[in-house]
Amino acid sequence: MEDLVIIGSGPAGISAALYAVRGNVNPLVLTSGAGALEKAEKIENYYGNKDFLTGQELHENGMEQARRLGVRFQKTQVLGVHEEETFVVDTNEGGIPARAVILATGARRRAPKIRGLKELEGRGVSYCAVCDAFFYRGKDVAVLGSGDFALHEADELTHLAGSVTIMTNGEPLAFTRECPYPVEERKIVALEGSERIEQVRFDDQNTSSIDGVFVAIGTAGSSEIARQLGVQITDRGEIVVDDKMQTNIPGIFAAGDCTGGLLQISKAVYEGTVAGIQAGYYIRQSRSSSGAESV
Repeated sequence: MEDLVIIGSGPAGISAALYAVRGNVNPLVLTSGAGALEKAEKIENYYGNKDFLTGQELHENGMEQARRLGVRFQKTQVLGVHEEETFVVDTNEGGIPARAVILATGARRRAPKIRGLKELEGRGVSYCAVCDAFFYRGKDVAVLGSGDFALHEADELTHLAGSVTIMTNGEPLAFTRECPYPVEERKIVALEGSERIEQVRFDDQNTSSIDGVFVAIGTAGSSEIARQLGVQITDRGEIVVDDKMQTNIPGIFAAGDCTGGLLQISKAVYEGTVAGIQAGYYIRQSRSSSGAESV
């Protein structure tokens, strides 16, 4: 079992890892790339960055710094986190048990530009299968996505829903395992309904009746994972934390853009630092109470 799993290798995740490892905790950082930093052409407003590195360069420097201190990295896609005797981080390579988890994957919430999608949120359009599957018992639902995250959400729905279809919205399939669900590959132009969603309209103007649509585009971000766990979030999808970067669930911490506020590297580094230190305190207390030896 891992002591600490950090989801995300941006400024918040790396800063958390640096302080965790210095606190005698052996963190595992799960990464799928540079995230928002990848789009930064030149960073001129971060302390000490005299050469105005690109976001990608800053990301690589941070990872190399962490590796030199012994931080371990695993490139994988995180599908979610659930709670058993400990926490289990679900990836497309299997589950990773952990005493504590830091969510640091940024604030990205991907939703396609489909007419009616935003208007029908909460009225048949959902972003969390674990949260809302119960309301669709025996009903016909669709998962909007084309990758492993969409498959994961479909798996959560299939034991309750009457039928589950994956709708790719014209995107190429990117599953790493066999898909057991019907797949609809036509592009969607609208979600339609009066009080609730009633049908999906495709670009050929044909329609399909549906009771619910679960959005699972790309990979699971911090807010999606938080919803799965029952972590408190705001109406804007920001994770609520205290001054120790701890959520309402002991052992689950969050840092960086996913907590809202100023979306800047400096803020992410500060919150990651606090989260790494506080997760260390939490883990040492957990070891002590369970009689586990320190690493």
